[in-house]
Amino acid sequence: MVELKNVSFSYGSEAQALERNLKNVNLTVQTGEFVLLTGPSGCGKTTILRLINGLIPHFYPGTVEGEICLNGQHVETRELYDTAKLVGTVFQNPRSQFYNVDTTGELAFGCENQGLPAEEIFSRMDDTVGRFSLEKLMDRNIFRLSDGEKQKIACASVDVAGTQVILLDEPSANLDYASTLELRELIRLWQKQGKTILAAEHRIAWLWDLIDRAVILRDGRIVRELRGAEKNALSAQDLADMGLRGTTMEAPEKIQLPTVKPDDETMLLRDLYLRYPGAAAPAVDVPELRLAAGRITAITGENGAGKTSFLSCLCGLERRGKGTLEYRGRRYDRRARQRLCFMVMQDTGNQLFTESVLEEVLISLPKGTQNEQERAKALLRQLDLEDFLDRHPQSLSGGQKQRLAIACALASGREILLLDEPTSGLDHAHMMETARLLQQLRDMGTTVLVVTHDAELICACCERKLEITK
Repeated sequence: MVELKNVSFSYGSEAQALERNLKNVNLTVQTGEFVLLTGPSGCGKTTILRLINGLIPHFYPGTVEGEICLNGQHVETRELYDTAKLVGTVFQNPRSQFYNVDTTGELAFGCENQGLPAEEIFSRMDDTVGRFSLEKLMDRNIFRLSDGEKQKIACASVDVAGTQVILLDEPSANLDYASTLELRELIRLWQKQGKTILAAEHRIAWLWDLIDRAVILRDGRIVRELRGAEKNALSAQDLADMGLRGTTMEAPEKIQLPTVKPDDETMLLRDLYLRYPGAAAPAVDVPELRLAAGRITAITGENGAGKTSFLSCLCGLERRGKGTLEYRGRRYDRRARQRLCFMVMQDTGNQLFTESVLEEVLISLPKGTQNEQERAKALLRQLDLEDFLDRHPQSLSGGQKQRLAIACALASGREILLLDEPTSGLDHAHMMETARLLQQLRDMGTTVLVVTHDAELICACCERKLEITK
């Protein structure tokens, strides 16, 4: 059993804490129950998971009030290694939980730490690999995997470890449709095994019928709990009114959109090619491709198909990348494309460099921008980040970092905007706001290419679609 009794929490020291991130939270999760934590970005979902797995206060310092108990024992008084025997976590950014450079070693790591016999470790690994269809990902360099493939390895490592409580932080954020269905089946198995599961998630369609209860948070408080008939009776409008996404699954690949239309202005890619050192096949090999200029094009495909590599090669970030782009009467080589394109990365933490949110947008503005402070603040206001002007970018939630990176892209004024899973950590309201922003950019003449597994985003704003296959 997991219990939070009158729990309040503020990050940082008591002197630094300006406001509580959690406020008088009371939550009991029975053994074998599957509970969904959902609500707007920054509402406290991830903080609750960190309290349960002991990362707060052992790793993330802060002021804790109330009691957090696992099977009647206080988490804050237990050593982290003792809590880890009971609780397994899949983090929002799976790279932050890897301890090995190879996938096979990563799956074995948790069991090795428990001192299990080699025969049992191998047996558990074989079982997990078979159920999660990971055969092609074994004995691979983790850092050569796509983000979606890393997510699958993170989920599998928790399964192999065999903990009784499983915490999932945005587990579907980087997964394609097929992999999300595989994760559903893995959760079904965990449920049959009597595991206690808590998932913090914005994309609720894939697990809505699996959960026992939905706990909705806002501003650090539990504002509503849904279960049974009440949960299942909610309409799409009811969900939207609560700030939640829809509960109907749709495969992005089945959404019918053309890549170009006969009357589209187009940009032409020629001989776009990229092969990583030691790779058996090229990551990108595009002899010729036309894409619609001045439109929003969704780029879809399964994990590991090369979508992110395609964007990186197109915008000139990959030094090994070859090829040219013909766009609005000009021909662009790799270096020239760096000045033409702006890319919002999937892991936005890799492109945030300054000491404050405001500074981050200011450095993205073109030189000579008039009234730059007002311009930067207006962009942050547009993306619901005005209250975080002085916050360090790395202290933001995943969804807030995503919106900050988009603000920087808007500030840059580049003609081609590339986004890699821009809604992976976003709630319904901010997903729709992102869709509206992309439409505004399109109306200003910007060409937008967006890699996404998010069918809701595609339906909300995308006009063209390119599917990349392995």
